[in-house]
Amino acid sequence: MQRLTSLEELRAWRAQQQGQVALVPTMGNLHEGHLKLVDMARQRADKVVVSIFVNPLQFGQNEDLDNYPRTLDADCRALAERGVSAVFAPTVQDMYPRGLAEQTTIEVPGISTILCGASRPGHFRGVATIVAKLFNMVQPDLAIFGEKDFQQLQVIRLMVQDLSLPVDILGLPTQRATDGLALSSRNGYLSDTERQQAPLLYQQLKTCAERISAGEDAQQVLNQAVTHITAAGFKLDYLELRQHADLQPAQATDKHLVLLVAAYLGSTRLIDNLSFKRS
Repeated sequence: MQRLTSLEELRAWRAQQQGQVALVPTMGNLHEGHLKLVDMARQRADKVVVSIFVNPLQFGQNEDLDNYPRTLDADCRALAERGVSAVFAPTVQDMYPRGLAEQTTIEVPGISTILCGASRPGHFRGVATIVAKLFNMVQPDLAIFGEKDFQQLQVIRLMVQDLSLPVDILGLPTQRATDGLALSSRNGYLSDTERQQAPLLYQQLKTCAERISAGEDAQQVLNQAVTHITAAGFKLDYLELRQHADLQPAQATDKHLVLLVAAYLGSTRLIDNLSFKRS
């Protein structure tokens, strides 16, 4: 496995590759969910590049940029064991040579300002910009993302469609711990007590999906779930039922749906989602 740190090194490596190249973009501090993305990429492509970059452009004020765990050496060891061809780990100066304030950005309208976008203004601008830059740098044939960050995945799909980028976007179902908690680097911020409480979010999503699928009134079901979640000590950001394709508010006639939730447990912001079909 090659460890690349500059655009020049990356382009020299890329020019030598034959066959399909897959990209797995990450911010590092890798867990089994990330490594499952790598496994999927290896099944679909001849060569796999994993980018590791904690992107300051997608962090807002008072978010956890400075404290976000950086474990590059351990990440590289895990990726080498998983058969990755190359790791691209640039610096902030490499990615934003003119500085964040002068960086050209990409905005995907509509979907970027709802749900997490409403709570984290500018977040998806930062995501779309860094992913577009990585696509231009790596020139992958396909890229793999986790469905845990469902809104992010849809933002990227729309960006690729709108900008006619020649990259196939594949999503991998959310990887979970045995108790149902979605795997996330931020789970490491949870205390032991909070870690025991955290699976309640997914439990409530499953309950809501079952009841709505059975024909119960969606708003009533969501209201009861909000009561359960807040009573358990979560500070709820949102719990929403949306259309699967574009995340617009679900109508009574919509069949392909997704439940999305974001909530704080202590100081840790957790997100999750569950897609389902209404009969």
